[in-house]
Amino acid sequence: MAPPTEVLAVRGLSKTFPGVRALDGVDLTLHPGEVHALIGENGAGKSTLIKVLTGVYRPDAGDITFQGRKVSYGTPLEAQKAGISTIYQEVNLIPLLSVARNLYLGREPRNRARLLDSRRMNREAEETLRTFGVQVDVRQPLRTLGVGAQQMVALARAVATDARVVIMDEPTSSLEPREVETLFTVIRRLRDQGIAVVYVSHRLDELYAVCDTVTVLRDGRRVHHGRLADLPRLQLVSTMLGRELGEVREEGLTKFTADRYAADARPVLEAADLVVPHKLQGVSVSIRPGEVVGLGGLLGSGRTETAKAISGALPIRSGSIVVAGAPLRSGSTPGAIRAGISLLPEDRKSEGIIPGLSVRENIALAALPRLSRFGLVSETRVDSIVDTFMQRLRIKASSPHQKVGELSGGNQQKVLLARWLAMNPKVLLLDEPTRGIDVGAKAEVQKLVDELASDGLGVLLISSDLEELIEGSDRVVVLKDGSVVGELTGKDVNEDTLMRTIAGGAPAGKPVVEGAATDG
Repeated sequence: MAPPTEVLAVRGLSKTFPGVRALDGVDLTLHPGEVHALIGENGAGKSTLIKVLTGVYRPDAGDITFQGRKVSYGTPLEAQKAGISTIYQEVNLIPLLSVARNLYLGREPRNRARLLDSRRMNREAEETLRTFGVQVDVRQPLRTLGVGAQQMVALARAVATDARVVIMDEPTSSLEPREVETLFTVIRRLRDQGIAVVYVSHRLDELYAVCDTVTVLRDGRRVHHGRLADLPRLQLVSTMLGRELGEVREEGLTKFTADRYAADARPVLEAADLVVPHKLQGVSVSIRPGEVVGLGGLLGSGRTETAKAISGALPIRSGSIVVAGAPLRSGSTPGAIRAGISLLPEDRKSEGIIPGLSVRENIALAALPRLSRFGLVSETRVDSIVDTFMQRLRIKASSPHQKVGELSGGNQQKVLLARWLAMNPKVLLLDEPTRGIDVGAKAEVQKLVDELASDGLGVLLISSDLEELIEGSDRVVVLKDGSVVGELTGKDVNEDTLMRTIAGGAPAGKPVVEGAATDG
C-alpha cells in the first residue's frame, strides 16, 4: 500500500463547551516537510484545536489520522510518544531541575546498570543546545536561564523526541531578534528533514518569512486554506477579521464633533515611549478629556499590554505617564488608581469580578479606603454609592446583595464599570468591554461609554470588533508587534483604512495605499 501523502489529517473536528461551540467541523491537513501557519483572532479556535490534537481534549465529532491511521490520544504524553510535540507560549518545563534533566526528562540516558548516566546526558545536552544557539552550563537549574533561552530548551526538547509533527504556539513571544533567526533556521532544518510544523503566531512578518501554507480559523470554523504566498497580507487580515475589503459604512463611522471636547484641551493622559521587554517598543498614546481613543491591531499587537502598562499592572522599563499634568511616579496599580486611572480588564472572570461576593461588595471594593474612617467603613456611604451606580448603569439584579456570579455577563460587566466609576477616575481604560455579552447588553455598554465621554472622562477603547472600534472612537491608534504603526483621525477612521494600516504597518497618519503591502 502506498504511504499516505499527509502526515496528519483532521476531518470535521468539532468541540463544544457549555454555551460555546469552540470548533465547528474543522479540517486541517499537514504534509511532511511543510510549515503550516494556523492563525485567527482570540476565540477563533486555535488553542482548542491544538489541545484536541495533543490529547488535552477529546473531540465531540470528527476524525484525526496520523501517519495513515486514525488516532485518539487521551493525554499529551500519548501524543508526544506517538510523534506530535508541542511548544507552548509559556514554557512548560521544570524550573528547579537542571537544563539537561529538562531536555531529557522521561528519556534519560542510562548505563548498563540502568542508572542515570549524568556525564553522557550533560555532554549530549550541550551538543544539542549548541545547534539551537544556546551555550550554557547544562548542570545549572533551568530557572537560572533567561526566558528566551528557556524557550529554546523547550524547542530542543520537542524536536529531540523523534517528532513527525511539531506544533509551535507563539514561539517567538519571549525571544530576542537573534534568537528568532535561530528559531527560523531550526524550522527550516525540520522542514528539510520531512517534519511538519504547525506555526501559530499573530506576527505577519514571521508568517510570510517561514510558512508555506495557511489555515485561517474564525469563530471555530475554517474560513481559508491554501498557499500563504498566494494570499496578500491585506486579504489575510480581512479574512481573519471577517470583514470584506471596502465594506465600510458611509455613516456613523465616528462620533467626533468639535463640541465633544476642546480640540486644544490639555491631554488628561499622556503615555510616551512605553517600553516593556518583548511586549512594547516605545508606544505613545494621548487622550483628551471627553475623547474616546481606540487601540487597533490584531491579537498580540500590544493592545492589552499598553493598557496594563498605563494602569501599573505591567512594569515598564522606560517611558513616562502623565495624568492631568502630573507625572505618574509610582509604577504600581494602586499608584495609578490614586492618580485617576481605572482599568476594566479583558477577562472579567479571572481579573475582575469576585463571583462569590455580592453586587454591593463588588462595586464598593475599590472605594473602601475612601469610605472608611479610622478603619471603620461607613455602611451608609457604601449604600449610597451602590444605589447610585446600580441606577445609573441600569444593573439588573434582585437586590444589591445578590451574588454577582449569578448575573448575566452584561450585568457583570456593568458591575465592574460601577466599581471603577465609583473611584471618580480621570481616565478609563476599557479592554474588550463588550466581549461575551449579548447584543442588547452590548448596546447598553456602548451607550454608557458614550455618556461617560460626554461627561468629560478620557476613554481608551480596545476592541477586536472593528465596527465597535470604528463607531466608538474619535481617533484610532494602530499597533503592530508592540509598536505604533499608524494613527487614524477624521475621515480616515474607517474599516478599510484600519485594515490596510494593520496589514502594512504604515507610519502614523499615513494610511497604506493599494499595493503597498508586500507578501514576504
